[in-house]
Amino acid sequence: MHKRVVVTGLGVCAPNGVGLEDFTKSLKEGTSGIRFIPRLKALGFGCQIAGEPKPTDELIDNYFTPLQLKGLNASGLVYGVIAGTDAWKDAGLSLDPKAPPRWDSGIVFGTGILGVDKFREAIHLVDDGKVRRLGSTAVIQTMASGISAYLGGILGCGNQVTTNSSACTTGTEGILMAYDRIASGKANIMLTGSCSDSGPYVWGGFDAMRILPRKYNGHPKDASRPMSATASGFVPGSGAGALVLESLESAEKRGARIYAEVLGGAVNSGGQRGGGSMTAPNNEAVQRCITQAIKASGIKASEIDTINGHLTATSKDPIEIENWSKALDRKGTDFPYVNSFKGLIGHCLAAAGSIECVGAILQFKTHLLFGNVNCEDLHPEILGIAGKSKIPTKTITYTPKIIAKASFGFGDVNACVIFKGYYD
Repeated sequence: MHKRVVVTGLGVCAPNGVGLEDFTKSLKEGTSGIRFIPRLKALGFGCQIAGEPKPTDELIDNYFTPLQLKGLNASGLVYGVIAGTDAWKDAGLSLDPKAPPRWDSGIVFGTGILGVDKFREAIHLVDDGKVRRLGSTAVIQTMASGISAYLGGILGCGNQVTTNSSACTTGTEGILMAYDRIASGKANIMLTGSCSDSGPYVWGGFDAMRILPRKYNGHPKDASRPMSATASGFVPGSGAGALVLESLESAEKRGARIYAEVLGGAVNSGGQRGGGSMTAPNNEAVQRCITQAIKASGIKASEIDTINGHLTATSKDPIEIENWSKALDRKGTDFPYVNSFKGLIGHCLAAAGSIECVGAILQFKTHLLFGNVNCEDLHPEILGIAGKSKIPTKTITYTPKIIAKASFGFGDVNACVIFKGYYD
């Protein structure tokens, strides 16, 4: 038995928009959420800019009880709860706290590291002999599965409730984990997504590796330059994206709005061999992941008309486009449209895949292809493969049919998911 799986709810807490309306508007208009962060300058960072969501205190109060808010100091958890709860509501599902558990509904919500600021606070209190001041929520704020645990209680999910973690591949991998659970008949509804903390203790390691841009502190909106000849490193970001996946049968039965169908996908690793390493992908593995995703989805490579790439604004961007070209056996005017949202939000690490999947799916709803910013000077190798017309710098009117979304993470891990438009 293999059930068809569709997307019925979306939620997002991104650097350039908290909530679907603001996020959609920012993608459409090319509005950046990358800004100068004074704290990074004070701490002596080379890269003093980042993409950081800005939910207001008043908004946060709507998602947490007074007890939960007491001592709350975990930005990724906040972002995840906002995005996850919004996706659930967007799908038209109940938030009744008195209802019995939803035995057919579960959660796969990932993160890279959670509650790092809370953990730092806890270390100081323990070292100072003030362990009793930690509070009752310190554990749940700092355990990786704290985000799925929080959401599980808010939504009352009684099926599998878990957290995955695969670096920058986390969000896309989680979608495929949720897809598999529904397709196999083990659940009817799954909330999936991912989140990432903000702040110097998350971003510091990347700054130390000198892989972040250092010459844009005075003009941050120009810094993230996916596919550009002048790309000089990724801009760190944070936030959360969330999707409600549901069996088509369940969605139709309750008359839910359907954004897209998840046709399938693939997850693999390059084994850190053949050019792959802890920080670089094995190109053969990337190509295999894409071709396996296509095969699992039951489509032909020629049917993909849009790619939402990983494309982080590093020297690896031309190699990624080449991998797509080889996997699809397409180039030039035959190449799909390509976009990357990292020019507007930076690289949101563990949250990248889920935020970008939300953005990719919104293109079905809006009948638009969101533009690429900061790549007017396309890298010549990319220009030679895809051609300028396939990488629009401004949003264009276009109705995508099949979108391929891929994410690649530290540890040489890859994920590719295939979405199909679900039009009336």
